[in-house]
Amino acid sequence: MLAIALRYHRFDVMVAGTVREALALDGRTRPDVALLDVMLPDGDGRALGRELRARRPELALVFLTARDAPSEVVGALGFGDDYITKPFNIDEVVARIGAVLRRTRAGDVLPQRPPLRYGDLELDDSTYVVRRADRTAQLTPTEYALLRFLVRNAGRVVPKEQLLRHVWSYEHTAESTVVETYISYLRRKLAAIGPPVITTRRGVGYGLA
Repeated sequence: MLAIALRYHRFDVMVAGTVREALALDGRTRPDVALLDVMLPDGDGRALGRELRARRPELALVFLTARDAPSEVVGALGFGDDYITKPFNIDEVVARIGAVLRRTRAGDVLPQRPPLRYGDLELDDSTYVVRRADRTAQLTPTEYALLRFLVRNAGRVVPKEQLLRHVWSYEHTAESTVVETYISYLRRKLAAIGPPVITTRRGVGYGLA
């Protein structure tokens, strides 16, 4: 049913029932997004996601699962781009896949532009790599989209609601913790290459300094 719905919305869809089938398909083609169940007959969808991401850092990963414990969600978002719990609405799945693709394919539409810079940070749209002096950090597409939006809005505090709309294309999700989760991931990766750069204005949002 999900494959039929996605094809109706003009996605090209390949279906794999196992980890082995998915890895074989990825080896023969170059999909833009992998929609992964966590519980698969021959393995764990999260392990599959890590393997696919290791092969191609630009691949978008969306998890679709019945597991909704906060630890499960946070763990999957640590290297994925979205997490949708069952039962789900088909229209929501389509919308969220579209949102993920818009932010993960940003580098495809800006291949000739010079790197985006803020202070000593340099962002490379084609590789999702952040450089600082002679050190680099590899970001996931969603982490990169979040940092890119903060850089584009440097000099002001960006409200959480605005980040949800522009980075995740979420509406009416004031209770979502996805922003806080990804800010934490970003801070951890950026801390490995230099001093702290992301600031928090409690009750308002985030900025750069």
